[in-house]
Amino acid sequence: MKVDLQRFMGMCDCGREHSITVKEIFIEAGATAQLGRMLEGYRHPVIVCDRNTRAAAEPVMAAYFEKYEVAQVEGEDIHANDVYVEILDGILSSDADLLVAVGAGTIHDLTRYTAYKRGLQFISVPTAASVDGFVSTVAAMTWHGMKKTLPAVAPMCVLADTDIFGKAPFRLTASGISDLMGKYTALCDWRICHVLTGEYFCQTIHDLEMEAVREVEGTLEDIRRGEPSCMEQLMYALILSGLAMQMIGNSRPASGAEHHVSHLWEMGIINDPVDALHGEKVSVGLVFCLEYYEKIRRAIEEGRCRVIDGRAYETQLLLDTFGAKGKYEDALEENDPNLMEDLDLEELSAKLPLIAGELVKLPDAEEMRRKLHEAGCVTSMEEIGMNPELKDLTLRLCPYVRRRLTLLRLSKNFEIVQEVFA
Repeated sequence: MKVDLQRFMGMCDCGREHSITVKEIFIEAGATAQLGRMLEGYRHPVIVCDRNTRAAAEPVMAAYFEKYEVAQVEGEDIHANDVYVEILDGILSSDADLLVAVGAGTIHDLTRYTAYKRGLQFISVPTAASVDGFVSTVAAMTWHGMKKTLPAVAPMCVLADTDIFGKAPFRLTASGISDLMGKYTALCDWRICHVLTGEYFCQTIHDLEMEAVREVEGTLEDIRRGEPSCMEQLMYALILSGLAMQMIGNSRPASGAEHHVSHLWEMGIINDPVDALHGEKVSVGLVFCLEYYEKIRRAIEEGRCRVIDGRAYETQLLLDTFGAKGKYEDALEENDPNLMEDLDLEELSAKLPLIAGELVKLPDAEEMRRKLHEAGCVTSMEEIGMNPELKDLTLRLCPYVRRRLTLLRLSKNFEIVQEVFA
């Protein structure tokens, strides 16, 4: 199908005029047949890929790999970071006038950032339905050891060919499912911060994200069986999430506390390197946040949640963790100015019932864990090779990886009285 992009543009009920930069999106078997038309008029297009993504796409795109230059990024453990940006820049022709990203999340982030730095456009050819960042306008990078959101460009076109991404290893597909399910807590964080601080909120964009989540949630069994139409629905939902980010101009609708868990582990501040996909880490973060948010909701409802002053940075915690890796000043810079410096604690206390009202809308943590498990997704630290004893430290520290207010960050102002059993 060719996606109708008109619904994502124009004046919105929120009072802002939304726009997107992507021009065409095709999600169907044979979608890459459109590529020849799109490359007309360019003198030196270059295909960007790695060994695995080339192997996935070449049976369908052999003619393009033969005709055009290929910048193949080499490495056993390729990441979207400053090291591989330099590697890609070094193998990319200086006269390249258009890039074609053939890959999943990492290749897309490397390509979109390199395109931005060189003033180029690029075309997206996803090789797996593994992330929601294919049409993102920013690149999620680990930059000199710190997780950063860097300016980048969105693709001018997306050619999601079911004959390619529909045959990806299921682990990659499960990662995409998990990335989408993470929107539950991301959107809840956004709603709560809007209620509490008046942060900009768009109901239309919020509902687009929820549409993406619920459409996939209803077809998980068919996706696991590899049903082509349901695989296309998953890819559409992932792209829909990316379009929501384009409309607002940042990742707020798609990334909250559950992503901060993932980012912390990717930075390796408290753990050794983790051989896990982005969506796998988000999946575990989602379950953790749902559990913790349920605890907060129950405490509010039972009158066991008291507001205290936790607005200041936890300096000793940051010194003991980020500081141990030589990143203390970087952590302070990322969080400056303090998001909670002007937080009205009396207002926070008065709005606790409203926060609980938003938390009621979240799925049950155990039900989500079961649903993810049955869909073939990761749900525990042990499954990604991490020590479960790091869970509490992760939840305490991860709000500092990104300057974005979430309920997890706000909860530093909560004192929860433990339940008393007779």
